[in-house]
Amino acid sequence: LVKKRSQTIGLIVPNISNTYFATMALGVDEACRKYGNALMLCNSGDQHKLDLEYITRLAGQGCDGVIFIMANDSDDAACKESLQMLHDLKLPFVMLDRFIIKKGCPSIIVDHVKGGELVTRHLLELGHRRIGYIGSDTSMIFSADRKSGYQTALLQHNILPRADYCVEMTAAINAGGTSASSTATEKDSAPLRCLLSLPDRPTAVVVSDDILAATLERVCLEMGLSIPEDLSIVSFNNSLFARLASPQLTSVDINSFQLGAEAATQMINHIEDPGLPATKILVPHHMVERDSCCPPKN
Repeated sequence: LVKKRSQTIGLIVPNISNTYFATMALGVDEACRKYGNALMLCNSGDQHKLDLEYITRLAGQGCDGVIFIMANDSDDAACKESLQMLHDLKLPFVMLDRFIIKKGCPSIIVDHVKGGELVTRHLLELGHRRIGYIGSDTSMIFSADRKSGYQTALLQHNILPRADYCVEMTAAINAGGTSASSTATEKDSAPLRCLLSLPDRPTAVVVSDDILAATLERVCLEMGLSIPEDLSIVSFNNSLFARLASPQLTSVDINSFQLGAEAATQMINHIEDPGLPATKILVPHHMVERDSCCPPKN
């Protein structure tokens, strides 16, 4: 017997308040509606137990397939357990923004490493040599990959990455771009102030997302530093925050909406034709130049 379709796709997101994942979800929703499917959104808060609970619920409610986003790379066993449960429940699934070397697992990804290389090369071409990196917790896949690309580009130009030039904002800013507060408090901004107070502070910084870059701009204003004359900034996501920042941010557009739309399209294709081979689709990115970068003063 052929199982009757429910025309419903499940999406498990680690943090829907995160602009990066929220934009992906919008892309998934638009593609689902285009093909006559409903979207069932599950926000796990990056909790593995909730991932498993949602997978069970989606299967129990007759969901046709699941698009799965797992941002945290600190527990690979948790990811494998989730994917094994999907397999055991015979739920077709697509992995979004993470490549899993597993037979039958379609993956829709963006090359965050190349993105990190791209923005760092841009700063190097402007003449910067003292370049820092500010990111969210590197247990988050995209942040770790962007930092890796930054380090690779420096090494390719015979510049040794400095540990004191790299800052992880794990408390005030959570993964991918959501601030716990719109105000950069003294406690929250302490690591940024420390970086910018170094005697040979960076003349440019790669920042893992736009909201964190906007926070950096605020700290620079409070410290009397001018952007881009005293500090050039390049960030990621090309979100509304990049355009609202002052000055507007040069930012990498990683096409998160397209990532979501492509994931939904692949999901529906695999549901309708289970014999399709699993594919890895790489969604391109590009840098949007604005006003936050210039050559160094010295």
